[in-house]
Order: sequence, then structure tokens, then C-alpha cells
Amino acid sequence: MDQRTRILRVIGSLLMFSAIAVPPAAAQGRGAGPQGGRGPAPVLTAKAAARIDLTGYWVSLVTEDWRHRMFTPPKGDYESVPLSAAGRGRADGWDPSKDEAAGEQCRAYGAGGVMRLPTRLHITWQDETTLKVETDAGTQTRLLYFGMPQGDGGEWQGVSVASWDYPQGPVPGRGRGGPPPGGSLKAVTTRLRSGYLRKNGVPYSASAVLTEYFERLDVPGGESLLVVIQELVDPENLASPYWTSSHFQRQNDATGWRPTPCSAR
Repeated sequence: MDQRTRILRVIGSLLMFSAIAVPPAAAQGRGAGPQGGRGPAPVLTAKAAARIDLTGYWVSLVTEDWRHRMFTPPKGDYESVPLSAAGRGRADGWDPSKDEAAGEQCRAYGAGGVMRLPTRLHITWQDETTLKVETDAGTQTRLLYFGMPQGDGGEWQGVSVASWDYPQGPVPGRGRGGPPPGGSLKAVTTRLRSGYLRKNGVPYSASAVLTEYFERLDVPGGESLLVVIQELVDPENLASPYWTSSHFQRQNDATGWRPTPCSAR
């Protein structure tokens, strides 16, 4: 077999494999643009790809853990938090006067704790790929980046990478209709500044990893709820992951929005 014949056989084998490997529906859809035209489909920005609207003003609904969330619990009250021995030791050493002297009154207002405080949220799109979440408690601003994160971290809100988490659609070529309803915003936050899960010094470290799901629920009567589900993993202070869910109700306007400074007490 000469060299030319060998090359033609290799090319033929590759073409045959491609014809088998690509499903007919996918092959037909490749290159199809809007209105059935040719060319690649447009790439949507994170803002344009949103199937759920999280923007607007939201007020927290404190329906559980009232005494831990509405008031600063006493030292040593870390009920329901799976603290390790090291974490309990740090919590037992809480001293708000030391935090104030060190200029660290915002320890409970970092990404790991602020959603559990009685607060209002103002959620807006800063640009096409960045969702901004502001809290009036502690006057904090979180930036959720779709794609490449920005910043070096080390601040109270850390660095958050966001993505849309949607139900899978039907198999190509089967079923009808558009994409299934529902979905959530997923945010993974790292490079945090060490802070408190609760205002009474229950700690999380700078190496903690916070994973969140933001879900919107539209209930009968026209009300809309936002549920923020959090998982915080911190081997330095926790014996197991710490799960919480915080609820917010949507407001029509900025009524009650009052940014206030952090407080250590």
C-alpha cells in the first residue's frame, strides 16, 4: 500500500466515524442561526440568559432561629451549628470590644453570615455578566461574577463565581415546547475574610467555601419569594458542612431601605 492510499483510507475512516458519532438532530441544527439562517447561534450574556428575575428590593422573613437572628445571642450559644472543638474554642473567646478596637465590626456581615441577619436586599445587574447584591444591614455589596471572577479576595464578601442552574431540557428531536421552567442562580464564594456565622462570634475561616442557590418562588396572590440556600464548608471550624435557608419577600419599591453601619454587638 502506497503512502497516498494509506492517507485516503485514514481520512475515509475519520469521516465515517464523524457521520456515526453525530446524531442527525444535532447535525441538522449545527450552523443554524436565527430564523433558520446559517451561522452560529448568538451567544447570550448572563443577563440575557436569565430565565428568572432576581432583581429588585427584597426584605428578609425571619421565620426560624428567631433568637439567633433578631438579637445577638449570648456567648457560647451556638446551638445547631456543627462546630468542631477548635471552632467552639474560638466562639467561646468572642469579645465584641476587641472586634471594635480592631476595626472589625463587620465580622458578622461577610458573605457567610449577612444573609441570616434581618436585612433588606437590593439586587441589580451591574453589567451584562455581573449581578450586584446590596444589603442595608452593614451596607455591604456582593458581586456575583458569571465567567472569570475579578479581584484578589480577602474582603468580607470574598470572590463569587456565578452560573445559572437550570433543569435539563428534553432530548433533541423528542418532545415539544421550550425549556422546562424553574431553575436557580448558583454562586460559589471563596477567598473570604474570616468572619462570623452569627453575631456572637461563631466563626468561619478565610479558607471556607460557601455555595449558594438563589431561587425565586411566585406564590398565589401575586407575592414573590426569594430563597437563598447556603452550604458552608470550613474544616478549620466545622465538623461537617453547615446548611441554612433564608427567605425574602419582594417589595414593589425601596420602602424601608435604610443602609446602616456594621455593629459588633
